[in-house]
Amino acid sequence: MESLDSFTTRPPQVNKKLLCQLALTNWFPYSGAMNTDTKFTVFDGLIWGGSAISILGLIGLIWCVVTVWKARSAKLQDEEIRAVMQKVLPRNLGALFLSVIGLMLVIIGIILS
Repeated sequence: MESLDSFTTRPPQVNKKLLCQLALTNWFPYSGAMNTDTKFTVFDGLIWGGSAISILGLIGLIWCVVTVWKARSAKLQDEEIRAVMQKVLPRNLGALFLSVIGLMLVIIGIILS
């Protein structure tokens, strides 16, 4: 009678690096075929430029919120708060416009690239 040891075998050695590469190409089919060019194209410029413009708009929006918040917490009279709001409103719209234009440039750059 044979012992149980003869029926147990060691699992075959697996190349872990190859297994990871196979798993990645199966889960992410385009990962192996990605373009590895490092050239900076016009579309990259659209994406990065749009991001910079959006960040400027976001900074402007934060500035508007902080300015109005300071005016409200200073317990100013109604007329003074209205004067602050009238000064902040055009800048708020300009900052919102910058954010929207920047995001549009990012989307156009992504679609065209």
